[in-house]
Amino acid sequence: MKMTEINRLHLLISAGVVILLLAVAGCTDISSHSIPTAQPSVSGTSGTVEKVEVYHFHGNQQCTSCIAVGDLAEKTVNASFKNELASGRLVFAHVNYDLPENAALAAKYNVTGSSLWIGIYDANGFHKQQNLDVWSLTGNQEAYQTYLSAVIVKRLNGDLS
Repeated sequence: MKMTEINRLHLLISAGVVILLLAVAGCTDISSHSIPTAQPSVSGTSGTVEKVEVYHFHGNQQCTSCIAVGDLAEKTVNASFKNELASGRLVFAHVNYDLPENAALAAKYNVTGSSLWIGIYDANGFHKQQNLDVWSLTGNQEAYQTYLSAVIVKRLNGDLS
């Protein structure tokens, strides 16, 4: 190769690395969804579920995947659970954990970065579960919605497994 071809190749590779770094720069805790980790489990079946909360926690800056997790969760909840939302038995919100007014809620859920959490209130108290599986489904809206809908139905029915 000539020297100018090598310089062009080097420039293209460098530009690609910079673009990749910029794409993930919005994630404040990319480790929570890049590397599989143990998922806090909620086990057993409880009595009547009083309320289920689905929260998409995010920071001031979000990467593409972080935005997709929240947007798809919102679409799923709005499309499949209109009655539950209207009655208040199901709650959905995007919560910016960087804002001081959201500090107590972020602490309640032990949020460390962009994440999707489900909170359940039943006769036994409050249970929370971070859902890590949604991250791998962001590229397939139908699979994401089918999966998350099934999880929410289980929680609403008192199945915390």
